[in-house]
Amino acid sequence: MVMKLFWLRFFLFFVISAVGCLIDLGTKSWIFAKLRIPDHENENVWWIWQNVFGFQITLNGGALFGIGHGFVTLFAAFSVIAILGITVWMFFQGAKSWFMTVVFGMLTAGVLGNLYDRLGLHGLHWENGEPVYAVRDWILLMIGTFPWPNFNIADSFLVVGAILLTIHVLLFTEQKSEQPKTEVKE
Repeated sequence: MVMKLFWLRFFLFFVISAVGCLIDLGTKSWIFAKLRIPDHENENVWWIWQNVFGFQITLNGGALFGIGHGFVTLFAAFSVIAILGITVWMFFQGAKSWFMTVVFGMLTAGVLGNLYDRLGLHGLHWENGEPVYAVRDWILLMIGTFPWPNFNIADSFLVVGAILLTIHVLLFTEQKSEQPKTEVKE
């Protein structure tokens, strides 16, 4: 029974990872086919809620908020290490909990979606013909007059997964009860 439950959780992890990644890649392909890369800020915004929420495509050659622009190879390597780490953690620890299975699946979906872009597998090219090794971002959210940096579905999976993981660690991790120490008398 325990092994069956383990494999059910691992299957759920795989499904969440795969479906989440496919949703991310599908939405990126769709919106990048619909809109063209802007030449100027705020050009080509498809507003869903005027000046609050819309779609605008950008390319991020860095990480969170564009930090580390130009270190695509390093971020791709970190992504591969993260996927390996999550998979090992999932195999040895994560499959013990349905909650952590879902969290790990979300994190893996996000990492895979952005890794795909960092490796240039989307097939985009710069004007000079060079391949684009950057993450495709497209969701635009305004906070007052401040435009939050564009993001994508993979980023959303990563942020929600990280928040859930933090909540789990801070609030729900079982505290190991201190067991009474026994002294060995000689």
